[in-house]
Amino acid sequence: MLRIGNASGFYGDRFDALREMLTGGPLDVLTGDYLAELTMLILGRDRLKNPDAGYAKTFLRQLEEGLGLAHERGVRIVTNAGGLNPAGLAAAVRALAERVGVPVRVAHVEGDDLLGRGGWGDGVLTANAYLGGAGIAACLRAGADVVVTGRVTDAALVTGPAAAHFGWDLTGPDRPDSPNDPDRPGDLDALAGAVVAGHVLECGTQATGGNYSFFTRHDIRRPGFPLAEIHADGSAVITKHDGTGGVVDIGTVTAQLLYETGGARYAGPDVTARLDTVRLDQVGPDRVRISGVRGEPPPPALKVGLNRLGGLRNEIVFVLTGLDIDAKARLVRGQVEDALAGRRPAEVRWELARTDRPDADTEETASALLRLVVRDSDPDVVGRAVSGAAVELALGSYPGFHVTAPPGKGVPYGVFEAAYVDASEVAHTAVLPDGRRVAVPTPLRTAALEPVPAPPPPEPLPAGLPTRRVPLGLVVGARSGDKGGDANVGVWARSEDGWRWLAHELTTDRFRELIPESRELTVIRHLLPRLRAVNFTVEGLLGEGVAAQARFDPQAKALGEWLRARHADIPEVLL
Repeated sequence: MLRIGNASGFYGDRFDALREMLTGGPLDVLTGDYLAELTMLILGRDRLKNPDAGYAKTFLRQLEEGLGLAHERGVRIVTNAGGLNPAGLAAAVRALAERVGVPVRVAHVEGDDLLGRGGWGDGVLTANAYLGGAGIAACLRAGADVVVTGRVTDAALVTGPAAAHFGWDLTGPDRPDSPNDPDRPGDLDALAGAVVAGHVLECGTQATGGNYSFFTRHDIRRPGFPLAEIHADGSAVITKHDGTGGVVDIGTVTAQLLYETGGARYAGPDVTARLDTVRLDQVGPDRVRISGVRGEPPPPALKVGLNRLGGLRNEIVFVLTGLDIDAKARLVRGQVEDALAGRRPAEVRWELARTDRPDADTEETASALLRLVVRDSDPDVVGRAVSGAAVELALGSYPGFHVTAPPGKGVPYGVFEAAYVDASEVAHTAVLPDGRRVAVPTPLRTAALEPVPAPPPPEPLPAGLPTRRVPLGLVVGARSGDKGGDANVGVWARSEDGWRWLAHELTTDRFRELIPESRELTVIRHLLPRLRAVNFTVEGLLGEGVAAQARFDPQAKALGEWLRARHADIPEVLL
């Protein structure tokens, strides 16, 4: 068994988690996930200012104490904190190790940075391929104690150590030195199990009760970070250190499995994992076993995340208090639009949030918010022109005129998009502790990604059952997130009867009714019967990605909770 823990789900996660995981119980490997689409843009802007920057500095500060603890306990550390400069972070870790007197062997993985090859279009700051775990495995097999990577898939932080530990073949059964039966998909099933375990771990405490629909049933004030006990066949038990907060149950693991995924095939550079084969079993308190995962060859192309500066953005929030909210909004909107007529920004968006309540006992709860967002490439058009138009209305607009903050200059915003390149065109390289550079071979067996035929829905509940109009969230959980400009919403039932109702009730048409923003967009539904779940992808809901901040909730983090708050006629037997 290999125990792999996680100590970071994003750049800015709980600082003391690394120490807590090292001291809280036994571990073999500790991972840290610091990268996301938005993080790569932030690191790209850092690199513009300083070519030696581009990595997550927080990781170094965590290591000042954690490096010695890891060495004492024999725990290897694997992290993607290298961001855009894994070699720079590896050198900084070596310098830190020398300064604190801890003898560690440091390696890193590179080759993901494709910015230099060009052809990405104007304004691109970062262009990074999502690598798999083979480079990490090579570093660990060479004796590395710390492995630093750039942009790898989040699950690669687990597949790499697992492959190194169990001897799995990350390049396919067709290799001459492969021990696998050529009539079987080699270690693909085991790798797929590790991918699923890695996906559960990657977002830290989201697997232990954080951001969980049924949070009121558990104490999650300080949830512990998750760990996976991985076995040679790829099965795993998700758990956490004894005595830490939060909870690990089938619900928390299901929620994370649905997070930022789509259909039954979950493709990655190491393997395509079949999410429709995942089996979850509660095998003890805070222990959920993942088994039965089937794997298929990975696709031949690697995803490349592109971040570019999209222009400048400005925002003003007008506070509308008391009576005649709609009339006040119409007045100030018309006044601002008239003032911008001569220098109108390329994009102007208004949104009225009716946060006001009648007969409110505080001024804040008597107020609504009118949000103006503008975008343009000209700093004057989004800055001085907009702020002037707003400020000049202070004494000549609706009664009670004020804004939440003084208008300022425009600030840069980013745009994310995905491209794809053949894996053979990417120089995936492991730089070993002794400095040797080893080319990482690409998988010899690949398969184009095809959708899985929709499984038959379960038998519906009997017709004519008494119903009650209540929020969906009384019987289903949800978790949502972003993938570029698309939003993902996973919804699962907690019982077989609930699943029989959910699969027939929450169709794409019904989803569009409940989420009006999606009515003109493409909505794709996937059934995952083993998880008692439906997973929706809403294409284009987030515009050009999180950094563009195209909507109130730019990462769709709360989209699932909004869906759960919508009312439906639910059979009373489920309540």
